[in-house]
Amino acid sequence: MAEPQQSQEASEEETHCPTADSVDLEDDHFETVQEIPVSEVPKDKAHPPPHLTDRIFFIDLANKQLQTISPEALSPEHLEELHLEKNQIVTIPESIKCLKNIKVLYLDQNHIQDICEELGELKSLLNLDLSNNPLSCSSLPVISKLQSLRQLRLYKINLHEIPLQLCENLIHLELLGLSDNNLECLPKEIVNMKKLKEIYLQKNKFESFPEELCHLANLEIIDLEQNLISFIPEEVGFLTNLVKLFLAFNNLSFIPPTLQYCQKLAVLDLSHNLLCKLPPDLKNLTEMEIFRLSTNNLRKFPRQICCWTALSHVYLRDLGLHKVPRSFSRLTRVRVLDLSENCFDKIPKIICTMKNLEVLTLDGNQIQKVPVEVKKLTNLKCISLSENQFSTFPREIFLLESLEILYLGQENGIKFTGLPEEICKLQNLKELHVDNNCLEYLPATIGSLTSLKILDCHNNLLKKLPDSLCKLQGLQTLLIQRNHLSQLPKDLDSLQELQLLLVDENPMTDPPTEVCCQGISAIWKYLREKRHKKAKLLKVQSLWRDLINKNKELQNQKKKGPQEKKGKKKK
Repeated sequence: MAEPQQSQEASEEETHCPTADSVDLEDDHFETVQEIPVSEVPKDKAHPPPHLTDRIFFIDLANKQLQTISPEALSPEHLEELHLEKNQIVTIPESIKCLKNIKVLYLDQNHIQDICEELGELKSLLNLDLSNNPLSCSSLPVISKLQSLRQLRLYKINLHEIPLQLCENLIHLELLGLSDNNLECLPKEIVNMKKLKEIYLQKNKFESFPEELCHLANLEIIDLEQNLISFIPEEVGFLTNLVKLFLAFNNLSFIPPTLQYCQKLAVLDLSHNLLCKLPPDLKNLTEMEIFRLSTNNLRKFPRQICCWTALSHVYLRDLGLHKVPRSFSRLTRVRVLDLSENCFDKIPKIICTMKNLEVLTLDGNQIQKVPVEVKKLTNLKCISLSENQFSTFPREIFLLESLEILYLGQENGIKFTGLPEEICKLQNLKELHVDNNCLEYLPATIGSLTSLKILDCHNNLLKKLPDSLCKLQGLQTLLIQRNHLSQLPKDLDSLQELQLLLVDENPMTDPPTEVCCQGISAIWKYLREKRHKKAKLLKVQSLWRDLINKNKELQNQKKKGPQEKKGKKKK
């Protein structure tokens, strides 16, 4: 995965079950951007005040559709950080040299073709980002004059080779971002960057692990994902300070045993390769915390990882696994475990002893039953059991009182026809995904799940929704498309937090389909007007009934009058 830029969204790591990634808030793959303290920030970032003082240290003009860099932005003598990313800037003006104290300069995602010579005069510059620009490679050597530079990002600039001047002169560089280019090799001169700690080479055209990197002893992070790498040299063992190594989506069929000498390695991603086994000596990587091996050809559980007692995240998706060894129970710190798309016919009881487990994904297996021992997972917040072979709804899930997210979509598994009323026991539930089943109804007890924010029931056989659904005041997403619904609960618009409501592909009559197609606002308006009309009608009916009753009383009084008079005459 590419090292994220200051303003760049992270790309997909691998095709995980959504639970494994969405619940885990830690993203080990991100480069942490250190914020520089600011003494004074303009209140209006889009339009700096006409008379900027000399004490301005920070200006943010990102994403303002600027075509040029205004002189005002280059005038503050003490300016240290300038953000100009996501604009339409074509050229860097010569006056850029006025920023004598600039330390951080972001010019990524513009239309810059050439780098002016004056940029090389910014002797204080520590952090430069020129990514996503149609840069001329002939102008890149100017950057080599910035000998104080610590971070340089040149993502997606159609780079075919790294100018030698950069490797020879940027000897203080600590971070080099070259992802999403057309690099096939690195120059030998890159070994001059002896202080380099992070290098990002994702989405290039490397066919082998660049041996030059093995001589950069201070490297801590190497990202070579989404290349064509089929070979890793034994010299990789020289990288004794390596902490994170990303090699997913390559053509690796062999891992050298010398990797065991990278004793500080804490994050290793080997997913989506051609590996049949791992070297036994990898068991010595005892500092490992996050390990990804999904979508390889192992077929046997990699027992080496059972020695990695510091492991917190384990991704073993799509490996053809049938069982888990007893030694796996040693990994008491595991919080996230992905065993999806394997060949398990039951949930391994060994897993139920891992009391710190928070996320467990087992979708796409052949599981028929949930063991009662699952109740031992007292910290489990998310479980995904979609696409399995349950003959009935696994009620053992209701023993997981800490559960917040439940996935039981059965697009390819045996489908459920009902949702038990005991669902109300999951009082901490925030997301319920029971899509692609044959549910004909939802129990009224679902209204007691007061923490629920997402309810996904799309592609079922629902004919009616319970009125208790309107009690879910925290509900934000309701997905009920592709069912047999003809109407919605009359007070559904009381769900003030609801932001997404999908009802398409239902035979709707109340509200009618043409209203539903207009979105949630139109549906809410319809329900309010219908309720108003009904209230008005009830009021008219009530007045009419009162009038009828009064008429009856008058008639009765008239009848009683003559009768009383006749009675008096008889006396």
